[in-house]
Amino acid sequence: MFVPDTEEIDGDVYVFPRYLAGTSWSVDPALEPLQALGFDFSSDDCDNTYAISPDHRVRLGFLPEGEDDGLWRINAYRDRFGPPVWGVSFNDAAPTEFVTAFTTALARAYTAGPDAYLAEPDLKDPELGAFDAVVPLIKNGWQFQHPRWGVMELQAPDGMATCEYTTGHLDSEKELTTLGARWHLWGGPKNGYARWYATATTHTPIPLVKAITRSVSDPAPLPRWRDSMPSGLRKAAQLTPVLPPRPPAPTPLDVQRIASRRPAALPTTSVPRWSTTSRPALPSPRR
Repeated sequence: MFVPDTEEIDGDVYVFPRYLAGTSWSVDPALEPLQALGFDFSSDDCDNTYAISPDHRVRLGFLPEGEDDGLWRINAYRDRFGPPVWGVSFNDAAPTEFVTAFTTALARAYTAGPDAYLAEPDLKDPELGAFDAVVPLIKNGWQFQHPRWGVMELQAPDGMATCEYTTGHLDSEKELTTLGARWHLWGGPKNGYARWYATATTHTPIPLVKAITRSVSDPAPLPRWRDSMPSGLRKAAQLTPVLPPRPPAPTPLDVQRIASRRPAALPTTSVPRWSTTSRPALPSPRR
């Protein structure tokens, strides 16, 4: 079995389930898949970072100083001067691994071409494609909730994460700027700033949505630094130390008990040694 090098793990605890891990505060892993494809990166005076694809049809914004808590915004365009075809967002509390899973799938689709990263869901039977995107959730124990008109909802086994898919017609502008998108996922404690969300609009390719649901429901824990986690997440999640605890140092009483169980030392005995000196001859026995 492969055992990871603990020196390479960015954290001192493993967090399970991963949708309670919170952000890792590490941006580079989410940007690297696009950097490898030659996306053009720039930043402004507020430390917001922007990435544009070579064909100017895919744009990413990392917006720590944006107008709202939408830290990550990724849009795709058919016409570089037109409105977005689809948009995906993650807020500032979302685990960065979810963003990395999405950008990795996006890089794969971009390499395949516009027919992949601009592929629209089957508009004749959109629910069929939506079901394919929630398969990873179902396989990992997420349950359908009581049906609501126009909403398909699944919830994690512990009730701490939810995925909603809304049917019917939606306003494209509101999908891009509010939580009223076709896809809405969220998790974390109900109260507090540790609650994360992700959204995806109607025309987001199903394989890209599925990359998010697969990462969110993955049973593998995520490494985090315990003291950097919000207290609400520390209380709700299961934390396991990355390094097993060292055995406690023995007390003087432990040392005394160990010594008392040792076998007694054997007595010292003299061992005859060979001598090179001649010894006087003994008298012969009489007949």
